[in-house]
Amino acid sequence: MPSRKAKPKKARAPARPEAPASTPVPAPRPPRRRAKKTVVILSRKRSLYSTRRLVEAIKQHGHRPLVLDTLRCSMILAKGKPRMMYRGVEIRGVDVVIPRIGASITAYGLAVVTHFDVMGVPVVNAAHAIARSRDKLRCLQYLSRGGLDIPRTVMAHDRSNVRKLVEEVGGLPLIIKLLRGTQGVGVMIAHTLQEVQTIVDTFWDLGQEIVLQEFVAESRGKDVRALVVGEQVVGAMRRQARREGEFRSNIHRGGEGQPILLDPAYVEAAVTAARIIGLGIAGVDMLEGNEGPRLMEINSSPGFEGLEAATRQDIAGDMIDYALRFSESRQAAERSQPRVS
Repeated sequence: MPSRKAKPKKARAPARPEAPASTPVPAPRPPRRRAKKTVVILSRKRSLYSTRRLVEAIKQHGHRPLVLDTLRCSMILAKGKPRMMYRGVEIRGVDVVIPRIGASITAYGLAVVTHFDVMGVPVVNAAHAIARSRDKLRCLQYLSRGGLDIPRTVMAHDRSNVRKLVEEVGGLPLIIKLLRGTQGVGVMIAHTLQEVQTIVDTFWDLGQEIVLQEFVAESRGKDVRALVVGEQVVGAMRRQARREGEFRSNIHRGGEGQPILLDPAYVEAAVTAARIIGLGIAGVDMLEGNEGPRLMEINSSPGFEGLEAATRQDIAGDMIDYALRFSESRQAAERSQPRVS
């Protein structure tokens, strides 16, 4: 019998490797959320445009706004434990304070700002800097010493030499200002020596401090407002008096603002002025002189409704960015200091 051929064995398919035990894929980590900070705004009215915009900006940054009426803040002092009460509740956990102190409450407002400072809370504009800016003569004294150009200015109490004082500021017409006026209130122009004498006598009899100041004719009822935040000008506008013959260009006096791109000389002057006075946030008012910027005054609680309307920029957001950076830098500086045992 013919031998039977052995059927070739089918080659085995290679064994499939065992599927490894399924390893759960780690879920993507949620983005790290920054700890919420409490940002205090010292303001008499929450409904004011600037206050409302700052509240909006704080919320947009993911933080907690707290508006405190300055006059409702009670300051408590004891050995090593300064505390703040607001409507009977103790204020704690504040990360940074933005003062919006009106001129009418300057004295109490400065005390509240100082109290936050001694509690160790970062304050964007310190009390001493606000005080410098509020006193027009003191502000100009610092700016003059810093080498900035200012209108010629005189302050005196001697009524017998008014003619000589007029000569010192360049003659007539001249500007007469209340030392602590704001928003164009208490600012007058005098065209004759008799007008000067009458205005000066009236204010001195009322116990008001005043300054005489050079009238910068080439400004023609215009000035420049630059808003400085930190070391930058975040917006600027040229303000023009609306009525012919009106020399005050303040928005609150009916002036109109147009956005402008500042020349480098004006940017440098504004930033330098804020630095000299010690303000982190400041409205710097300048006249456009024939030879460049002439510093007029500095506002430590600048309104910015007109500036936001004119520039369409998020000025409130820039302020909050700066306040948060300021708070973080202060905290970092404190952490780096060696502890005393």
